[in-house]
Amino acid sequence: MDEFQKYDNTALFFVGNEVLTTAEVSNAAPYVKAAVRDMKAYRDSKEYRKIPIGYSAADVPGLRPMLQNYLACGDDDVERAEFYALNVYEWCGDSSYEGSGYSELQKNATGYNIPIFVSETGCRVARPRLFSDQAAILGPDMMNTWSGTIVYEWIQEENDYGLISYGPKVDPKVSTAALDGFPRSGTPMTVSPDYENLKSQWATLSPTGVKLSDYSPSASISPPACPTSTSGGWIVNGNAALPSVGETLDSAAMASVAMPTSTGSASQPSASLTGGGTVAGGKEITGMCLGLLGVMLGVVTWL
Repeated sequence: MDEFQKYDNTALFFVGNEVLTTAEVSNAAPYVKAAVRDMKAYRDSKEYRKIPIGYSAADVPGLRPMLQNYLACGDDDVERAEFYALNVYEWCGDSSYEGSGYSELQKNATGYNIPIFVSETGCRVARPRLFSDQAAILGPDMMNTWSGTIVYEWIQEENDYGLISYGPKVDPKVSTAALDGFPRSGTPMTVSPDYENLKSQWATLSPTGVKLSDYSPSASISPPACPTSTSGGWIVNGNAALPSVGETLDSAAMASVAMPTSTGSASQPSASLTGGGTVAGGKEITGMCLGLLGVMLGVVTWL
């Protein structure tokens, strides 16, 4: 953050990318939210520009829309994410708004209280990639709710999603300029037909936005309700207290979050701390769960 905040084209910071990939690990969600809180506090303590801080999620049906709502819920604005992004690979080939499931994504995002956008798209299960989902995201179906999209990805790599290439793969031992054998300098060449297909899609679209000078926050848009735990699904129950650096976890209390009561609700984990920032009887969580506090991706919008 210290380095990227210097650039006026740094658009936002991700605290993590696809940390939660199944409902079974949704008890990691408080650590993601705590990372948002802590990075916001650090940014503000340094009096940096208010660069938005949020999260990029995997598109997992078992987490929709619970994770999305969880990161935006609660009465304390300090703890809420400032945007939510989703990596979406549902629209493959010549699919449709309904057939791809994009209509459900739109339904879940309607009335959302923070900006939401697609942080990855570009399914390559069906080739060539047609990018026909761009007409939905940047057109009337979704553009009034979703703040655009990032197509995955710019430079060709081993995973074969690139739109441009700096030349054929080489032996990285021979060329130190080639990461994993893929050059990163020289004259870019388009990857056909993907580059041309995306260019053609964008040429037909004219998305509209709202100028900052014309923006007026709506008091009618309030945070969503914090999701409750369900048997075999989302684990975190309501707006549970967030962990802090150095805090330890009460394993029994966390387990109780995933155990519904006879009425179908789950018991609330204990948030009482003992001296030294621990929860009684806890097992220490090292590295803030997968090193979330150490994960920070600066997204740069190239001018």
